[in-house]
Amino acid sequence: MSAQLSVKTMVCGEYQRLLEECQSALEIWNERRAEICRSRLIEKKAGDELLRFQAKYARAYTVLRNHVGICLRCQLVSKIKACSPGSISVALSDGTLDD
Repeated sequence: MSAQLSVKTMVCGEYQRLLEECQSALEIWNERRAEICRSRLIEKKAGDELLRFQAKYARAYTVLRNHVGICLRCQLVSKIKACSPGSISVALSDGTLDD
């Protein structure tokens, strides 16, 4: 339990902001796509709009992934999450999280 709490408190603020942007872009894209499917719009305008929303999501996701690749805090959290709860203290003490 305390390992989960410490991982949550280590989350990078920039990561959280980028994640929220990415989730928002995905929700907007999915909502608009569903709306267009329900209304059976097959216009070029509707297709172009969906492509714009898809591109916004793809950009947001790419920025998020790039951030994780360069942010030391995010890399540490990722490594901690990959460990099982029982092995976190062992990984911290023997230096395997430094790899």
